[in-house]
Amino acid sequence: MSTDAIVVLKEDHKTVKRLFKEFQSTGDGAKRRKADIVGQILRELTVHTYLENEIMYPEVRKLLPDLDDDVLESYEEHHVADVLCFELATMSPDDEHYDAKVTVLIESVTHHIDEEEQEWFPKVREGLGRNQLQDIGARMQQLRPDAPTTPTQPKALKKALDAMTA
Repeated sequence: MSTDAIVVLKEDHKTVKRLFKEFQSTGDGAKRRKADIVGQILRELTVHTYLENEIMYPEVRKLLPDLDDDVLESYEEHHVADVLCFELATMSPDDEHYDAKVTVLIESVTHHIDEEEQEWFPKVREGLGRNQLQDIGARMQQLRPDAPTTPTQPKALKKALDAMTA
C-alpha cells in the first residue's frame, strides 16, 4: 500500500462510503445490523479524523499557510462529525432519533469527503512534493495502531477539544 498521505486518506474515505451505503441499504427492521454498521462507521471515522487532526492538518498548515482557511474549515467539519459520533456511541438503535442522526452524519461526512477530494487534495498535492506526502502518510500509518477507535475514548475527546481551540 502506498504511503502517500492523500492515497491513505482516500482509502479511508472509500471504506467509510462503503459503510454508509451498507447502512442506507439495510432495512428498517434491522436495528441490530444497523447498530453493527454504525459501530464500524464510528471506528473508521474516529481513527481517520484523529490521523488528520494529529498529522495531516498541522503539517499542511505549517507547509502551506495559504491553505489555512481550508484546514480551519476541515477542523470545524470534523467537530460536527465528532459530536454526532459521540452522541451515536451513547445511543441505542431503538432511539427514535438514531437513524436520523446517522443520516445527518452521512450527509455531513459525505460533504466533507467530496470537498477534500475535489478541492483540497489537489491543492495539497500541487503544493507538497511526493516525498513530503509519502512522509506524512508514513507517519499517519505509524500512528494508526495507537489512534482511538471510539469517539468516547480520552484521545478522541482530546482531539475534539483540540480542534475547537485550533
